[in-house]
Amino acid sequence: MHLAIVGGSDAGISAALRARELDPEVDVTVVVADGYPNFSICGIPYLVSGDVADWHDLAHRSVADLEATGMQLRLDTTARRIDAPDHKLLVTTADGNEELLAYDALVVGTGAEPVRPPIGGLSGADALGSTDGVHLLHSMGDTFALQATLERTACMRALIVGAGYIGLEMAEALVARGLGVTQIEQLHEVLPTVDPELGALVHRQLADHGVDVHCSTKVTAITRAPARSVGRLEVHTASNDGHEAHPADVVLVVVGVRPDVALAVDAGAVLGTKGALAVDREMRTNLVDVLAAGDCVATYHRLLGETYLPLGTTAHKQGRIAGENALGCHRSFAGSLGTQVVKVFDMAVARTGLRDHEALAAGFDPVTVAYEADDHKAYYPDSHRITMRYTGDRRTGRLLGLQLYGHRHAEIAKRIDIAATALFHEMTVDAMSDLDLSYAPPLGSPFDAVQMGTQAWVAANRSRT
Repeated sequence: MHLAIVGGSDAGISAALRARELDPEVDVTVVVADGYPNFSICGIPYLVSGDVADWHDLAHRSVADLEATGMQLRLDTTARRIDAPDHKLLVTTADGNEELLAYDALVVGTGAEPVRPPIGGLSGADALGSTDGVHLLHSMGDTFALQATLERTACMRALIVGAGYIGLEMAEALVARGLGVTQIEQLHEVLPTVDPELGALVHRQLADHGVDVHCSTKVTAITRAPARSVGRLEVHTASNDGHEAHPADVVLVVVGVRPDVALAVDAGAVLGTKGALAVDREMRTNLVDVLAAGDCVATYHRLLGETYLPLGTTAHKQGRIAGENALGCHRSFAGSLGTQVVKVFDMAVARTGLRDHEALAAGFDPVTVAYEADDHKAYYPDSHRITMRYTGDRRTGRLLGLQLYGHRHAEIAKRIDIAATALFHEMTVDAMSDLDLSYAPPLGSPFDAVQMGTQAWVAANRSRT
């Protein structure tokens, strides 16, 4: 059997590994547009900060490791066209030669591409680029270009457009390099995937570490600065307070991604929500013997149904399922819950499931309750308060979501995983209090912090009814 895979990131490599694991005789060819297969894009901020010393360390597996599994890697090779009826894939190699690869099954893992907002100087005839100090950040090539700017010029000031997960991580990374950092967010608060109450805590953490944060502010243009100006660039913004020009030596635009679907759509693939490829839960497209996975596809969410939620964890799972089903199996993707966590300097913020407005749109009757508890017994040194926001359904008591904010040593990531597991199994908020969780005074409490939060939600919901 000949299995072709387009894309060498999370979904594509997971598909290849799973196929080779199940059938060592299957011929797997992975078409990779660049020379960096299986690199951790999520690790880029930590390379920029210096926490990761060598860019090679961002590879989950080396090329030799991947090839040792029996897969064939076609690096610096671009997939141009899918001929679905004839089961052929047209590719162009680095030297410009075209080849037709025959396949029995094809997995599309083209991922996503960074959004280019309508900012003067970012696109079109007036576009500034990496040589001028304006960068997008989504690939290893983008990373090398940013590093070149930082190392080639005497950068003192950085401006980041966007305050989502990557924007926050990059703010910390650039502060660690000694740059003064300004962060611009068009929405009312940073990290808009959590409630504003937690976003405000993240905002304060950024400010406490010297980041100059501007919310409810739109970037209108990026221009070269006049001679003898403070920075090499000027970022022009508009807000209720008026118009400003912020000096910068380097500008990073990280305002989200959109699915990269052109290859599959040109072959006749159908689109789903948010312009992502429509797939069933076995990761099959409408094209015969063509599957798709990762950031290019619409995602099944266990509470919302079809949505678009580009996450590395989801891409790994979907790729594994696509690789299995490409061999004729019938495994279904169990679904995402949008579980996410990010470190912001000394703190961490996490979420899983739904917030109030999302739950309302999905037909639930949500109640959200705020609570705080210590991560371990307060009499043992170095305890930290955890701020939490529990969302449950008023009528049924079903857990719908949890948001956490606390010190990075307070096990925020593992505590959000408790709620993610409860959500996966459709538990009630009250039932979480019955979970048999570990306890020792330096590490927790007889009822863990997240269980104390569930008890607060139950009490508050009872008083409402």
